[in-house]
Amino acid sequence: MYSARMNALRARMTEAGIDVALITDDDNVYYLNGYYDYLHMEFGRPTILIVPREGDTLLITPVIDLAMAEAAAKVDRIAAWNDGAGEEWRAELPGALKGAASVAIEPDHMPPLVRGYLGTLVEGTRLGNVTPLLADMRMIKTPQELQPARHAGEVATAMMAAGRAAIGAGVAEFEVALATTQAGTRKAAALLSAHYDDADMSPNTHFLQIMASGPEITKTHHRASTRVMQRGEPVFLCFCGMTNFHRFKLGFDRTFWIGEIADTSQAAVYEVALASQQAALAALRPGVSAESVHAAYAEVIQGAGYDYPFRCGRATGYSFLEKPQLVTGDSTILQPGMVLAVDGSVSVADFRAQVGDSFIITEGGYEPITEHPKTIEDVIL
Repeated sequence: MYSARMNALRARMTEAGIDVALITDDDNVYYLNGYYDYLHMEFGRPTILIVPREGDTLLITPVIDLAMAEAAAKVDRIAAWNDGAGEEWRAELPGALKGAASVAIEPDHMPPLVRGYLGTLVEGTRLGNVTPLLADMRMIKTPQELQPARHAGEVATAMMAAGRAAIGAGVAEFEVALATTQAGTRKAAALLSAHYDDADMSPNTHFLQIMASGPEITKTHHRASTRVMQRGEPVFLCFCGMTNFHRFKLGFDRTFWIGEIADTSQAAVYEVALASQQAALAALRPGVSAESVHAAYAEVIQGAGYDYPFRCGRATGYSFLEKPQLVTGDSTILQPGMVLAVDGSVSVADFRAQVGDSFIITEGGYEPITEHPKTIEDVIL
């Protein structure tokens, strides 16, 4: 699998006239050679994957992570460097770039420290951008990639069910987060044991739980807090960060109420949010543009008298955000094998409703990979 991806990248590099690519985004490093869970840039310890159009691939990584690199990375050579020893990660770069007329980098994902040193080796006119090549490669998932996508959906579904069961009057938000984390981890562990050989891949869910309740409901990315929920209040649960099984990410969210809808005006807002997702799904199929799906969703929202909404959704995969986005201006044509998070959402002054799921685009339409009831009767707990 990794060899096929590397060959596909090299073919695109040849077509684009790129001699050497420097990969520094950790999701792309994983996508191309299977290496993950290193300390990476945030700790001042760069990892750099060097892919020449011809010749051996090279992984430059800290010696502290050498054992993991040797176990996971599918590359021709690994160059480990140590803190304060010689030129550290810089030592291999001059030789790797020697004679290259065109060098492509990931401008938005290269640490300033590395970018600054690269500027002493390569003139700006020789620098290109490899990001679009990789983004296009990763749009269409192979059957092998769609297996963890479906399993990620099972993990997300288990988390949503556990979160729903934990919500109640007198319950603190963080208690819901504890329930979702445990349920997701247990489901992921069962799937890893049954279907995967990588013993190093952790089943533990991570990323702080996104949820908001009561008067905090308009804080879209609010994290679970010590706030105690009350009867009649709305509760928002989102798993767009925590759904990360075998490094495959999805989008998934729901709005609930505890016992009843105390503010009955919220029901109408929710119904429009639900209708906007239904309109997007009616438009979702291969052969249409990404922005046309957003347009169908936005038409319902604006037609009901609400403000123009944020994007309807986005592609996901080994990154939280991939190409395309379901938003005005993205004319990418949808194709089978894409994985998309599709939302319905409406925001007003003191309330917001959102419902979202993830889907695989198929030859005949789409396949849902997250499951949870969403009619208004079903989300009053």
